[in-house]
Amino acid sequence: MPDPEISLYIDGAFVAGRGTRRLRVLNPADGAPLADYAAADEADLAAAAGAAARGFAVWSRTLPLERFRLITRATALIRERAPAIARTLTLEQGKPLAEALREVQLSADIIDFLAEEAKRLAARGVPPRLPNVLSQTVARVPVGPVAAFTPWNFPANLPARKIGGALAAGCSVVLKPDEQVPGTALALLRAFRDAGLPPGVLNLVLGDPPQISSTLIAHPAIAKVSFTGSVPVGRQLGELAARHLKRYTAELGGHAPVIVCADADPAAVAKLAVPAKFRNAGQVCASPIRFLVHRSRIDAFRDAFVAGARALKVGNGLDDGTQFGPLIHERRLAEMQRLVDDAVACGGRVLCGGHRIDRPGWFYAPTVIEGASDAAQVQRQEPFGPIALLDAFDDLDDAVRRANALPYGLAAYGFTHDLAAAHRLGQGLQAGMVGINHFGVSQPETPFGGVKDSGLGHESGLEGLLSYTELKLISVAAP
Repeated sequence: MPDPEISLYIDGAFVAGRGTRRLRVLNPADGAPLADYAAADEADLAAAAGAAARGFAVWSRTLPLERFRLITRATALIRERAPAIARTLTLEQGKPLAEALREVQLSADIIDFLAEEAKRLAARGVPPRLPNVLSQTVARVPVGPVAAFTPWNFPANLPARKIGGALAAGCSVVLKPDEQVPGTALALLRAFRDAGLPPGVLNLVLGDPPQISSTLIAHPAIAKVSFTGSVPVGRQLGELAARHLKRYTAELGGHAPVIVCADADPAAVAKLAVPAKFRNAGQVCASPIRFLVHRSRIDAFRDAFVAGARALKVGNGLDDGTQFGPLIHERRLAEMQRLVDDAVACGGRVLCGGHRIDRPGWFYAPTVIEGASDAAQVQRQEPFGPIALLDAFDDLDDAVRRANALPYGLAAYGFTHDLAAAHRLGQGLQAGMVGINHFGVSQPETPFGGVKDSGLGHESGLEGLLSYTELKLISVAAP
C-alpha cells in the first residue's frame, strides 16, 4: 500500500488495534496481498466512542464559520493528495484509476457543499401567544456523536457523505469503513488531522462488522447511526438502533429500472447506458439494471448496448485506458455465475458475457441477458455486479407497473423526447431519485436516498446536513 500502515484512528492518534484477529487487504486485480492489520477490540471501541463524546463537546460549540474554514482546509488537502488517494483506492477496490480520481475529487466537493450549507442553517421564529414571552425560536442543533458504517464500493465518496454532513452540523464521528478498503478512508482522515481537526472529532475503527456495530450502537455516547449497505444488514442495524432509541439513516440497495420509450433514440440511450451500467463493474447501488425497451426500439438498442459492453477495455485499474475492473472479492464471481445460470434456466438468453474472464484477479465479463422470466432470481435480487437485463414492453403503463413491482425504490430512469411522457415517468416511477434522459442523479447538491426497502432518510444535499441535526425550541419569557 502506498499509504502508511493500516491502523485505527482514535482521539487524534493512529493506533494499532488490540484485537487478536488480523485482517488482510487484497488487490482484486490479481489477488496479491496489500496489507494486514489488527482488528479493534471492545476496549478500542469504547475508547473511540468516549473520544467522540469529548470531541463533540468541543466541536458542537465551534462556530459554523470556523468549522467551515477547517473543513475546507481538509478538502484542499484531499484535492492536493487526490492522485495518491486515488491510487490507494484503485489498489484496494479495483476500479479504474480515472474513476477513482473522479471519486476522490467529488468527495471533496460533497464535503465542501455541506460545510457551506451549515454556515446558513436557518432558525425559525414563532410568534408567542403569551404576553410575557419575548421570543420563540426553533433552532437546528447537532444531534451528537455519530456511528457511521460504509461499504467497499465507493471507499471515498460514501465516507465523505457521512463525515461531511456530520462535521458540518457540529457532530463528531466514529467511522467504520469496510475492512477490505481501509486505506482510502484513512487517507481522508489524515487530511482532516493535518488540517487541525481537534482530537476526538473524527475517529476510525476497523474489524469485525457485527461486533463493531452492536457495540457502537449500544454505547450511550452514540446519538445517531448512519449506514450504507445491503437491505438485510440495514434491517438488522435499524432494529439495534430502535432498541437503543438512536436516530437512524439507512441508504440500502436498489434494482433500478430503465424505461426506453418508443420515441427515444435507442443508439444514443445505449451510448449513455453502457458506462452507467458497467461503471465500477456494476457495483453501484443506483446502477441501471432492468432495461425495459419499447418493442419497436429493442432491436436497435440491443445491438448498440451489446456492442458497447463488448468493446469495454477490461484490465487492472492502474493500467492506462482501463474502463472495466475486477469485482471486489473472489466470492462475488460465484454469485454472478449463480445468477446468470439461474436466469438461463428461466428462459434468459445471454447476449454477451456470462462468465468469469480467464486472467488473474476477480474479473467477470460485462453481461447482458434478454428475456429471463420474472421467476429468475436476478429479476428480483440486486446483482451488484456487471449484469444487465433486457426486456421489451408495448404499453408505457405496463412498463411503469413492471418497474415498480419490486420492493426497492432507490433510483429509476426513463428516456423519452415527449414532455408528457417525461412527466408521467417522473411522477409514476417509485424511487427516491428519478433521472429522465440521463443517469446522473447523484450530485453534491442533491439528496441521495430511496423509498420502500431502499432505505430511510437522505445523504448529500441540504437534506444530508439536516439529518445530523435535531430541532430545539428556545422560548424566552421576561423575568
